[in-house]
Amino acid sequence: MKHLQPAAHIKSSTNLTLGWLVVLGIILVAANQRAPITSVGPLISYIRESTGISNTVAGMLTTVPLLAFAFMSPFAPKLARRYGTERVIFSALIFLFLGTVCRSLHGAGTLFAGTILIGLAISVCNVLIPSLVKRDFSHQVGLMTGVYSVSMNLCGALASGISIPLARDAGFGWQGALVCWCMMTILAMISWFPRLRNTKPATAVVTVVANDKKPNLWRSKLAWQVTAFMGLQSIIFYMLAAWLPEILVSRGMSEDVGGWMLSLLQFSMLPFTLLVPIIAGRMRNQRPLVLLTAVLYLLGIGGLFMNTNALVPLCAIIIGIAGAFSFTLAMIFFSLRTRTVQEAAELSGMAQTVGYIMAAIGPMLFGWLHDITGTWDLPLMLLIVASLLIFAFGMGAARNRFVNSQESEPTEKYSVS
Repeated sequence: MKHLQPAAHIKSSTNLTLGWLVVLGIILVAANQRAPITSVGPLISYIRESTGISNTVAGMLTTVPLLAFAFMSPFAPKLARRYGTERVIFSALIFLFLGTVCRSLHGAGTLFAGTILIGLAISVCNVLIPSLVKRDFSHQVGLMTGVYSVSMNLCGALASGISIPLARDAGFGWQGALVCWCMMTILAMISWFPRLRNTKPATAVVTVVANDKKPNLWRSKLAWQVTAFMGLQSIIFYMLAAWLPEILVSRGMSEDVGGWMLSLLQFSMLPFTLLVPIIAGRMRNQRPLVLLTAVLYLLGIGGLFMNTNALVPLCAIIIGIAGAFSFTLAMIFFSLRTRTVQEAAELSGMAQTVGYIMAAIGPMLFGWLHDITGTWDLPLMLLIVASLLIFAFGMGAARNRFVNSQESEPTEKYSVS
């Protein structure tokens, strides 16, 4: 971290202290990106009993934020261009706080209303943070992508593990266990507030393309491959985040252990979410990493078909490592496959719009297949299919090309140390 320096325009326009506030702000925003969602999975049985909803409807607690991601993602770059990236992210944090509080009020109506607000808020940050990294750390994209990813996954893992202890042992109930995460949002808002005075809407996200033409990524084959890769890795993660504890409890594990297995999955991601983007940024193409990702997914998910809990920790670790590879590759593709900050924001918005539409049906379909079959075998087969498709689309997304000129190779190399 000692070599991590913000972009020159930050140092010249304010001072080095503000540059490090940029880093802190990104870390704290990232900390809010998964915890509000991963904290729900271990509490599904409590929520279901309290509200009387079915497994299929319970799966929608993970699906609804993904639909919100898909709906809001195209608008985030436009809002940032008009009002400034910092202001838009700060506003998103306010809505995230309100959604977290609303979700924890009694009743299924407020539960889903708050979940929608949470999804809309997180989607804005999901889209804008990669473009902010490209703007402020253009020569250290790999390192900052790793820092962002580690922060996101660390808090996501903690949320999965402590949800049951907070709800049951601390006596907070599922509502109290979920509302606790608004404290993290408050910290992010405090860290972000000083940056609001240094935002100019006209220059927040946009770097003008040389020919002044708006990038038409929807016609780019490479952009669609990045989009599919993003969606498929999201399908796997969110289906497991919603249902892995429930699967393990049905096999005889305690609720605590089931929640901590989901945490183990996410904790195992941490070192790789830092290392993979650094390695990826130094490679001519990322195809070897895509191949390794698919192999790890198939090994880890395949192990879940074996009816023995002894292998579950190993499977969780392997799946977590694969998830770290796939998530960080998806994030760094937004920067490595684009020439400008505007293109990075547009590709991020496209990939997260379509990708999260793909992912949105996953948790609900997973629960529905279990409801009609009474077993977890068929739902787990969905994860196997997704793993194979990750390989197919990832090999295309990992090519050393730009989304608007797929036959030309990048000339700029990113410094990631």
